[in-house]
This record gives sequence, structure tokens and C-alpha cells, in this order.
Amino acid sequence: MKYEVAPAEKSTVKITMQFTAEEWNAALNRAYLENRGRYAINGFRKGKAPRYMIESFYGKGVFYEDALNRLYRENYGTVLEAEQGKFRAVAEPALSLGEDFSEENIVLVATTPVFPEVKIEKYTGIKIPKYEYTVTDADVEAAIDALRRRKGKYEQVQDRPAALEDTVKIDFVGKVDGEAFEGGTAAGYDLKLGSGTFIAGFEEGVVGMTIGEVRDINVTFPEDYQSEALKGKPAVFTVTLHSIVALTLPELNDEFAAKQGAATVEELKAKVRADLERNAANRSRNETEDSILSAIAKFTTAELPDALIEMQEEQFLRRLEQNLEQQEMRAEDYYSYIGTSREEYKKKFEEDARKVVMNQIVLEALIDQLKLEATEEEIAEVVAKQAASVGKEPEVYRKGMDPRQFEYIAAEIKVKKLFEYLEANNEMVKPEEAKA
Repeated sequence: MKYEVAPAEKSTVKITMQFTAEEWNAALNRAYLENRGRYAINGFRKGKAPRYMIESFYGKGVFYEDALNRLYRENYGTVLEAEQGKFRAVAEPALSLGEDFSEENIVLVATTPVFPEVKIEKYTGIKIPKYEYTVTDADVEAAIDALRRRKGKYEQVQDRPAALEDTVKIDFVGKVDGEAFEGGTAAGYDLKLGSGTFIAGFEEGVVGMTIGEVRDINVTFPEDYQSEALKGKPAVFTVTLHSIVALTLPELNDEFAAKQGAATVEELKAKVRADLERNAANRSRNETEDSILSAIAKFTTAELPDALIEMQEEQFLRRLEQNLEQQEMRAEDYYSYIGTSREEYKKKFEEDARKVVMNQIVLEALIDQLKLEATEEEIAEVVAKQAASVGKEPEVYRKGMDPRQFEYIAAEIKVKKLFEYLEANNEMVKPEEAKA
């Protein structure tokens, strides 16, 4: 195999791999041996027909895709290893065939997203917001209340109208100018009143309904609504209420505390406070680190690979869909209701995705520029702490570790060193002072 590497647009390189006729035929033979059992030819037992017979019956290119995939898998990593130091791949490549592809011209092109060229004009002496979050008694009480809600019981309600916090089962038909619109109709829909799932006015309109009641609820779609056809339009939803389910909370006492692993209510509150303070510290650190990178990004020039932005958009979208699942709502129903598609909705995340990718690029570039490293002693210290947390000796724990864990620990140490350096060499101020 011969290959060439050439720079391409938007932080990609084109790796052109050319294979000999012998390499191509060998790949076809391996693809035939692995896949012949899938093809039936009259006169042969399944999986026993020779390659030329299968190609004659199903077409000459029947094994091309498998053969090309094999050539890619066996050779692409070799190219990356050989070119190490010249560029760094950051995502999977887009594969295509070379021009005039034939059995005499076997060319596979991998367009590979790579770490971009980064120019950072300034990364010290900048006024940067530092975030610090504290925990109040009200925060503890709210967390205890949320815990009671998670442990509560849902019970059918028959003797009163629907109220905020209830979950109701409804049918609804939405109309604009007297005509039903796509995504505006559902049957047997479970809705928690006050959740903000529907547009303003809808859930409030359901409050006060009784079982079996039919009510018209007048709402107006917001001006920034996703569906162009519905933006700013008044609509009428005809709603039928079938059932009401209310949440009954357990009493806050020592018995309840014991079920949560605490001897008393006061001990439970202390445990909750400790968790909240740990979360507050993590939030303070995460937001401060994001603030630092965002500030430096303003002084940074880099051509971001489209593939990284696409990957980050997909992560945001999957997180949204997981949240919808937790609310027992199918993602496709949500997209239909708001009058958009999955791909269209994903575009909403582009700006945030670009920010996340740029911040990561800045972080990695600064680690390289400052030549930050993790020493063996520093890695050993982290391993010893991890071993102690599971009651093992460091030597025993280390033997069971995946090699990638050491890489992760080293990366975390370098990131920690970077932020310590950046906090020490920039003017860290309260958020309100940074705006002044």
C-alpha cells in the first residue's frame, strides 16, 4: 500500500491510500471467505460455492464493500501511526473512493478531521469571572423536599379538580383558524401540571378541570416558536380530562430518615448538606474553568473541524432526548409537537457546540504550549488514593488497571496544573466585577 497525505479545508487532511492488485485480490478473497455463507447458488451447498460463481450470479462487486472496509481497517491506523507528530486525528474520517475507481486503480480516500492550527494571542493578565456557590438552609430544605417527592406515592384522585403538581391524562385537539395542525393532537397523554411542557397558558387552563370535563383552552404560540407556521398564532385546544393522579409525600421524621441511611432527621439534613456542598464546589470549579477558557478563546484563532461540532451537537441532542425519556415523552412526539425535525432541532445547539469545541481546543493547545506533564510520582499518588478508596493495596490495584486509566489520570493531572497556572496568572474577580 502506498499513501499520500494532503491538507484539506476546515482542519482536515486527505489520506489517499492506493493498493496493488495483489492486495485488492487478497482483500476480496478474505471478504469471500467471511461472507460466502450468506449466498445460495443452485448446485452448491450454502457457503460452498466458489467466489467466481457468487460474483457471476450476484454481480462482480458483491464483495467490494467488505473488502474496502477490511483494507481501511488494516491500513488506516498504520498511516496515522506513521504520520504521528505531523497531525492528530480528532474524529473518524469520511471515506470515499478515488476517481476512476476500478480493479486496476484501487484508491481509498479518508478525509480526516485533525487538531487545528491554533493561535493564542493572550492567555495571562485577563480579567476573568470566578464563580463561588454556597449552600443555604433553604437549599437543604428544598433538597429534603425533593427527596420526599421521589419517595412519595402516586394515587388516583376522584373528589377534586386538577391542581398544579398533579399528573393528568388528557386528550387534546389543537386548532388554528379552525383547522387542526400537525402535532397538535394526542390521546391518553400524561401531563404533569406546572412542568412547563406545553406552551404558556395550556397547563394553567387544565387546572380546575374535573374528570370527564371537556374544555377549550385559548393560547397563543410565542413569536420565537420553532414552527414558522405557528409563530405568534392564537390557537384553541379542546381538552378532555380522563384522570387525575396526585403525589402523597411521606412524613419527615426519624423513620423516614432511617430509610435514607440516617439515624435522625438532623443527621439526614447534615448528609444532604454535605452532598450539596460537594456539588456546589464542583459547580464553582466547572463554571470557573469554563469562564477561563471562554475568556482566552476570545484571543484565539482556530479553524474548528465540522466533525467535532457535529459530534458535540449530537451529544447535546441525546442529552435532551434522555431527559424527555425520563419524563416519559418520546423524542419523535416532542419534535412533532413543536413542528420540527430532529435534524432541524439539532441546529439550535450549533453556537453552544462551537463554544464547547473551541474551549477544548484552547485547553489542549495550552497544555502543549506550556509543556505540562504528569510525573510518575503524581500518577502513583492518584492510583494510591483510588486503591485506598476500594480497600486495596496500590500494587494490587495497579495490576488490575486498564492502561487507558493511566492515560486518563495523566490527562487529569495536566488539566489540573493548567487551571492552577491560569488562575494564578490572570485577574480572577467576582462575576459582577468582570462586567464592570
